[in-house]
Amino acid sequence: MSQPFHRQTFSHTIWRHCEQSYSINPQFYIHLQDSYHVNVNILLLAQYLDQQHYVLTQQQWEILTLVVDQWETNVLQPYRRLRRIAKAHLDNDEYQKMLDVELVMERKSQYMLLHKLNLLQGQPLSTDTTDNTEPGNIQHYLSLFGLDESIMAGLTTQTGLINS
Repeated sequence: MSQPFHRQTFSHTIWRHCEQSYSINPQFYIHLQDSYHVNVNILLLAQYLDQQHYVLTQQQWEILTLVVDQWETNVLQPYRRLRRIAKAHLDNDEYQKMLDVELVMERKSQYMLLHKLNLLQGQPLSTDTTDNTEPGNIQHYLSLFGLDESIMAGLTTQTGLINS
């Protein structure tokens, strides 16, 4: 059973933990991004919050998704597509510079998510105790795409859909 969670302020250090998780199998996350339009930053945040036993509601995940939607749709995703197209026409140094710019854009998305996450503190949150019957953050977020947590098995086994 869940119980109310006391106010907690999240800091930018969350993203260091998320980057460590991403580094385990970046191709897996890119596959989810490209195949299902999953936002990797939000998925990594959901994983982190699950590890912290800090559960957001389905509605709060919808709010977090909307926070970065316009920025990512209008700026980040078109830039990512351009970078991928340009890769064949650039030398390694030029391509790396494009990756660096994309990373700046990703950091902006992370900032927007973190800011909103801290604003959600006034809404009902719960801490996951020993009752595993309630859906976790990963499930709440993936359900927005019609997916369930079973897709994450590819990450945990390290033999997922792609390992290139």
